[in-house]
Amino acid sequence: MTAANPTPSQATRAAPGAPTRSGLTAWIVILAGVAAALYVGKLPPAIPALQAALGLTFVQAGFLLSLVQLASMALGLVAGLMAEGLGLRRCVIGGLWLLALAGLAGGFAQSAAGLLALRAVEGVGVLLVTVPGPSLIRRSLPPSQLTRMLGFWGAYMPFGTAAALLLGPAVIPAAGWQGWWWVVAAFSALMALWMSAKVPADPPRRASTAAGEPWPPRLTGTLAAAGPWLLALSFMVYSSQWLAVVGFLPSLYQRAGWGGALGALLTAGVAGANIIGNVAAGRLLSRGVAAPVLLWIGFAAMALGGVMAFAELTAAWPVPRYLGAVLFSAVGGLIPGTLFGLAPRLAPGEGRIATTVGWMQQLSAVGQVCGPPLVAAFAGWVGGWQFTWVLTAACCVAGAVLAGLIGRRLAQSG
Repeated sequence: MTAANPTPSQATRAAPGAPTRSGLTAWIVILAGVAAALYVGKLPPAIPALQAALGLTFVQAGFLLSLVQLASMALGLVAGLMAEGLGLRRCVIGGLWLLALAGLAGGFAQSAAGLLALRAVEGVGVLLVTVPGPSLIRRSLPPSQLTRMLGFWGAYMPFGTAAALLLGPAVIPAAGWQGWWWVVAAFSALMALWMSAKVPADPPRRASTAAGEPWPPRLTGTLAAAGPWLLALSFMVYSSQWLAVVGFLPSLYQRAGWGGALGALLTAGVAGANIIGNVAAGRLLSRGVAAPVLLWIGFAAMALGGVMAFAELTAAWPVPRYLGAVLFSAVGGLIPGTLFGLAPRLAPGEGRIATTVGWMQQLSAVGQVCGPPLVAAFAGWVGGWQFTWVLTAACCVAGAVLAGLIGRRLAQSG
């Protein structure tokens, strides 16, 4: 029993470089986040096949794309409260099984309406997996390793999205869109089994501060504190512009003659580059770099990258435009990595970290739902994409102001 479940002190005494139970738990949680992110990215490669098989319209495709974000926009805070009340591990495992079952059933869907309903269920599953993640990682690690691993956690979404964008076009021609649905569902089920076997059980309900506190005080305590609002608003101004830029890249690449498989590969490269900033944020925070500095660097890079990717000045040079998009995504990745790293510090208490992350996810989803239509409407109003950088720069200015307020809050809290 002792060998299978080492205590924290035993894990600390493990040989250097050997995987400890705490380190293994953190990596399993991160991979569970990747499994959830696959559900966000699995749809774009499948849209042509779905249109051919189910007669999917463009409007229905748009709803399928946004339903995951709509679920987050409506239920992020609720998912945080649920995770703290039911138990972090239980919540993640339940979310993985919900995703697996919805994905399995989705492969048998015979109509767009059925697929839409199951897509909404998938959105709930994604929330149940991702909202408790930072709290579960915090519970499994000593403080000295926390910020670095939270940086890896921040990369779960770009990694999963990029993987889906790359793997989907390879699987769908061979197995159909149904096979692609089942492959993603199988990975969720495997992660649920792995978590059940290897991640230590939640503490007894009576030992959990969050579970012992009714949900109304946890809700009002979170929303009455400045920290969760600063984190959530920063996440919103980041996510709104990131998804808008990455979402419209294929159309820009088509104009540059980079359509088809090349356009998909380039878009996946931009999305995957976001991992660099997320991982770097965790390492830099653990080495003492101030969080506001990382946020300022991230927003400055997104402003510059937006200009390079969209301004009329670079219209004749597609390669600098692509490099601008990579800069936008890669260095901009410092922002989510930093914000997740700050969640345990700015949450109003140990038992409200998951609720804080849920609020971050909720406002992030607001940005993801509202940002792309706003950018598209603005492009239609000005007659092209050449002034898109104006909107991204405005978001970056707002983000820089919020970063300053976060720095002031951190100074006040010591």
